[in-house]
This record gives sequence, C-alpha cells and structure tokens, in this order.
Amino acid sequence: MGGRALHFRLAGINNQNFLMRDEETGSWWQQVTGRAIFGTLKGQVLDPVVSDELTFGLWKQESPAGQVLTPVAADEGHYENDWEPEVQRLPTPLSFPGSGLQSRDVVVGLDVSGVSRAYPLNALSAQSPIQDRLGGMPILLVMAPDGKSVRAFRSRLDGADLELFRKSGSADWVLVDSSSGSEWNFRGCATMGPATGHCLEQLPALKDYWFDWRNYHPATTVYRH
Repeated sequence: MGGRALHFRLAGINNQNFLMRDEETGSWWQQVTGRAIFGTLKGQVLDPVVSDELTFGLWKQESPAGQVLTPVAADEGHYENDWEPEVQRLPTPLSFPGSGLQSRDVVVGLDVSGVSRAYPLNALSAQSPIQDRLGGMPILLVMAPDGKSVRAFRSRLDGADLELFRKSGSADWVLVDSSSGSEWNFRGCATMGPATGHCLEQLPALKDYWFDWRNYHPATTVYRH
C-alpha cells in the first residue's frame, strides 16, 4: 500500500468474514473487500489480483511440475482442517430476501469498474460458459470439466469482443469463438486456429456465500439465466 509492503495476521471475524491486521500500522482490513476499516490506513483498499481456486486434479494437470506446500508436523494440530463444515453449522448472520438466493448459496462475484454482479454457482453449472457485460466490459465465465473450478475473463481480443461457446461433439473440454473458429482451453488461451498463441485477460473472481458478497457489495445485481 503506497509502495509499502504489509504483513497480515488474523485479527478476528466480522459477520463470518475474515479480518486481517497489518503488522506495520495495526490497521484492520476486511478480507472480502480488501478495505481497511480501522486504523491509520482506514479507507484504503488493496488491489485485487487474479487467483485460482482449483481442484488439485486440475491444478496438477495444468502445472505438472508444480510443488505442494506440505504441513509442518509440529503445527498440524493448529490447522483449521474442518473450517467449512464448522462454518456451515453457524447461524447465518444476514439474509437478503427477494434476491431468489438463500444466504449460503455459493456465488462467483465480479466487480468491474465499481459495478458488481453475483453469478450463482448453479447457474454456471447449468449454462457454462456464461457471456455477459459488466461495467461496459464483455465477460466470459467458465466452469472446468471437474464441475468445481471457475475462471472469469475479459472476452475481448485485439479490441474486438469475442463470443465463445462449448465445442459440440468433442470428448475434450474446448471452447470455440464465433469470429475465427479458434479453439480455446480453460486457461483462456487459444490452442488451435488463427488466434493460436493469444490468451484472454483473466479477471479477479471471488467464490463466496451470497450473504457475504451481498453484505459487502450492497449494490450488486444477480445474474439470471
């Protein structure tokens, strides 16, 4: 932040969302938004970066030489291995009736130029890929063959919007664009056709519970398919 490297520790939980405390200023930050809510840096917002939440099988397929961070034997007793089941048992702190979603429905949240939208995971499962526009940007959301991993891209190449759809009659997971007929993989890269060698820009996307996303993005819309 401001050219300064910050180091974060767990500070607590706010509405079942992680709070971080930086060691340099003691400011508290909300994990879901990256915004400092208390301390000398209050109001500052960390820049989001692209990250992936993938199944191990897909990650290993894409990164066969990748390394896995193994547990530290002396600290294994302190690891939160049952975090998700424990959270599921907690009462939901917030509800937002009228959205068509239950509080703990999982959504993929995107924020583009201050415009946010929640994409229900079940809609993505049924429709992948999803083509949309958000904040004036053409958006592509895709679910991997494992039925769990999700990525979002700016569906624009060399200034032109792209329309992509699943290739029919193929045993492999392949997208095809309607402009050139090029084939694209789950990384958003063209592997065959005139666009070969080009990759779409991946966008930050957050897989989250609906109540959490809605609470910190009050103006969000919900994608309807």
